[in-house]
Amino acid sequence: MTSSTPSDDRRIGTTVRHRRYVSYAHAHYAGGLVDGAFGLGLFGDAATELCIALDQDEGLFAGYEEVTFLAPVRAGDVVEARAELIAAGRRSRRIRFVLEVVARGQTTDEQPGRAALLSPALVATTAVGTVVVP
Repeated sequence: MTSSTPSDDRRIGTTVRHRRYVSYAHAHYAGGLVDGAFGLGLFGDAATELCIALDQDEGLFAGYEEVTFLAPVRAGDVVEARAELIAAGRRSRRIRFVLEVVARGQTTDEQPGRAALLSPALVATTAVGTVVVP
C-alpha cells in the first residue's frame, strides 16, 4: 500500500452500513446455521458502496488480511455489515469490516414468527481487506 495523501486522510473513518434479513434459503447446516461466505458477500457489497462513495468507482476486491468468525449467523437473523475505511493509498483502500446480528428469530410452536432485537448486537464476523480503484 502506498502512503496516504492529505486528501485521503480526510476520508479515513468513512463508514457504510448494510442491513439484511437472513432468509431460511441461506441455511446450510443443522440449527439453521448460515455459512461464513454469506457475511463475506455482504462485506463485498459494503466495500463496493464505500468505493463508490469515495472514488465514484465500484473498485475491485484484492483480498483479505484476516477474517475471524466469532458467533453463528442463523436463518431468521437480521444482520448489519459495516465497512470502515482505515487507510488509503493512491489506488488501494484498506477496510475494516464487522458483521453484527442485530435481531434474532425466537420461534416457538405458538409464535412461529417471534423475534427480538439484540442489545447489544452480537458480533459474528470481523475482517480486514483491501480493495483497489483505478
